Amino acid sequence: MATYAGERLIHDTDSHLMEPVDWLASYADSSVAAKLRDLSLLGGGDAATHELVEQCWARRDDPEETAKLAADVVGGPKGYFAYGSMDAGERVGALDQLGFASQLVFTTFAHTQFHARGDVDLAYGGASAHNRGIADFCSVDPRLLGVAFVPLEDPQRTVECAREAIEVGCKAAWIPHGVPTSLSPTHPDFDPLWALLSDASVPVLMHLGPNGGNQLPKTYHNNGRNPGKDFVGGGENLRSKDFLNLYHDAENLLACMVLDGIFEKFPELRCGLIELGAGWVPNLLRSLDNSVKAFGRHEPELAKLTMAPSDYIRRQVRFTPWHFEDVGWLVSNSGPELFLFSSDWPHPEGGRDPIAEFQASLSAAGLSEGATAPFWAGNASFLLGV
Repeated sequence: MATYAGERLIHDTDSHLMEPVDWLASYADSSVAAKLRDLSLLGGGDAATHELVEQCWARRDDPEETAKLAADVVGGPKGYFAYGSMDAGERVGALDQLGFASQLVFTTFAHTQFHARGDVDLAYGGASAHNRGIADFCSVDPRLLGVAFVPLEDPQRTVECAREAIEVGCKAAWIPHGVPTSLSPTHPDFDPLWALLSDASVPVLMHLGPNGGNQLPKTYHNNGRNPGKDFVGGGENLRSKDFLNLYHDAENLLACMVLDGIFEKFPELRCGLIELGAGWVPNLLRSLDNSVKAFGRHEPELAKLTMAPSDYIRRQVRFTPWHFEDVGWLVSNSGPELFLFSSDWPHPEGGRDPIAEFQASLSAAGLSEGATAPFWAGNASFLLGV
């Protein structure tokens, strides 16, 4: 059958499960389930959230509506309304239509039910439930690669959480990239985490969301002007000035991992920055190298680095551009080894036709099929081991 990917080999490095109302609680121990925050959509009340989600879940019992959605996965509705967004069996059919060789699967809202709630036991108990759930969802098809959520509140429990996630079948570890509350993730107490992931060939990922600085302080929006609708048309999610701020916390964490020697000490550790854009990456490469030129004589940790900082990035880190970014320029100016295709399906932020948008940019840059193959598949194959 004809697929969205066509004859091209494509690995999708960003997709999502839209969680049913009781999805997380169904995988949680009773003591954890009792403390979970109710599932809540962006800016929406719980009652409205639950009614919408339950309606979308019940749609599976309507053969006519289900068949209509299944007939056009690419052009059909997104979010909770999409075919395959909630049900694992449907997801296999959706992936057949999309035609991707593999697909990383993140959750959408589940982490908000337990993460950054001021309760360490809830953080790790919720993460354990999350990881069992996403592994179960993806177990129906080897193309689906479940992404574990791994909190960083306590180094020892973090390692235990990551180890359990790997044991239940998760294929990547998603860490929060917000400002640390105490220890930096580059503290030696976290070395066992990096060693575990490196030895297991499980990549560490950062993704738009968990307690990263996704939005500007609200006072910047107190400007006496009409803000208009947000990025997805409702709620308080994302606007233009927020967009410029999205990647900063992740960039800071990544820079610390490079300069504090994490990639030097763990050369097999692979890292992906997902749904954070990539237009900022060329400047990061230059800034990292300049930081060593400026401070290398005075900071003993920098003297331990055996490569230029940018070379660690090229060796071990990959990034997903937004579908509207000029990926052709990025590949031409920063190299073909850094960037990944992603669809963000079924989230609307991924665009209606990301393959066409990316291809237009790559073609405009005059890049050959050989030069662009890493973007579509090769870099993801490296990152994910597929």
